[in-house]
Amino acid sequence: MIEKIRHIILLFLKKRIFFPILGISLLIFAIVSIDIYGKKDGGDKQYVTNILSEDGDLVEILQKGKLKVFFENSSVSFFIYKGKKMGLEYELLKEFANDLGVELEIVIIDNLDDVFQELNKGSADLLACNLTYTKARSKEISYSIPFHKTKQVLIQRKPKNWKKMKPSLYLKSIINDPSQLANKKIRVWGNSSYFSRLENLHNEIGDTIYIEKASGELSEEELIEMVAEGLIDFTVCDENIAMINKRFYENIDCHLALSVKQKIGFGVRKSSVLLKAKLDEWLESYMKTTSFKYIKHKYYNIASFANGINKNYSSLSGNMISVFDEYFKKAQEKYGWDWRLVASLCYQESRFNPDVISFGGAFSMMQFMPEIGPIYGVYTDSPPEIQIMGGAKKLKKDFDSWKEITDVEQRYKFTIATYNSGKSHVLDARRLAEKYGLNPNIWDDNVEKMMLNLSKREYYKDPLVKSGAAKGSVTCNYVKEIYNRYLVWKAVYN
Repeated sequence: MIEKIRHIILLFLKKRIFFPILGISLLIFAIVSIDIYGKKDGGDKQYVTNILSEDGDLVEILQKGKLKVFFENSSVSFFIYKGKKMGLEYELLKEFANDLGVELEIVIIDNLDDVFQELNKGSADLLACNLTYTKARSKEISYSIPFHKTKQVLIQRKPKNWKKMKPSLYLKSIINDPSQLANKKIRVWGNSSYFSRLENLHNEIGDTIYIEKASGELSEEELIEMVAEGLIDFTVCDENIAMINKRFYENIDCHLALSVKQKIGFGVRKSSVLLKAKLDEWLESYMKTTSFKYIKHKYYNIASFANGINKNYSSLSGNMISVFDEYFKKAQEKYGWDWRLVASLCYQESRFNPDVISFGGAFSMMQFMPEIGPIYGVYTDSPPEIQIMGGAKKLKKDFDSWKEITDVEQRYKFTIATYNSGKSHVLDARRLAEKYGLNPNIWDDNVEKMMLNLSKREYYKDPLVKSGAAKGSVTCNYVKEIYNRYLVWKAVYN
């Protein structure tokens, strides 16, 4: 009977937004049902009363008009990219909040070690941090129905000369079997399912794996970056996280699976019965839609750009950079940016491919985000000339926004960094530069240093930082590669 009553309450909560009279009738029926059946079973009556009065459950969320969610600052959970709020879990819960008719409030997790306790204290309504199902966790919280399945993989660094290696030699130079982890050091979050899996693996291979515990203040992506930079040799993460980060750190390998596929869902307080029921109902329906399939595709399946050079578009020989040189030169005439610098940025973004679609849905040769392209007259079906002109127009606008940077070369670099990460992250790096005694108007070795630090929790949690973590090494390499290529092309091509 209790399930029927809960269904009635859920129906009321759904209908009251659209049909108030019907909703009130259903609620009265539910209350009468509670009284009738409560006389037979006082436990049921108390249970339903608790559902309706539970702090932070669905009734109160609807009354307050706000759904408060703990997000991790990561590529799967929540991040800001080119000024846009993104993350697979963020996009899903944004749709859920819209369905409820409430605002989504984002709360970034400070320390993963405390997150279950904070959720149960009522500091947030839901937990979104690529949460895998485990028996230990299910004692503390409830899960939504799963919206994804993934396996744990080993993150290791590729050999320095991996690009020149034959596949057979490459495979011999890396870990290909879990037994090869004997006597290796692997650093993972101490309270993670990765740690538990490594403990089991330690016994399965009959040899010692040295498992180093990382605190909850270090995210999986920070550990991945540490592997890429050579600070540690190995870590473990879920494959969906690994595949996203592989786009940013080409020197990491994540091919070796260490577990079976595990379910991923959102965390819910055990007492939030109605919220869980509503979320499950919504997920079950939404996961059948093309919107859900596109969101997953956008994060997990779309490559950053073609790794190779498309010879149909790129020349890089004789007296041409590309088949689009004429358009780059027209852009210089109109917007004042050296055509070779625009071309260098275009090469970095798309390898001169006008049809590429990449991470986050960015499109065209100049890689516009879907909501930004139209501002500059660029759409998914725009021809190459329009794409290039739109990119040059945006670069001019970004360049003009840095008028306080008087040195032209430095201003170019601030502009390129802005094009990659969005101005908000660059402003965060400038504020940190000033705090730590560096020059906020110089990119090289000043703001650049703080941009690198924006991937480290101790820096991106600073109150001066307004836009959270950034993949600083990606942006710094982006600026360096584009500008160095520009200097070469400037010397070679007229």
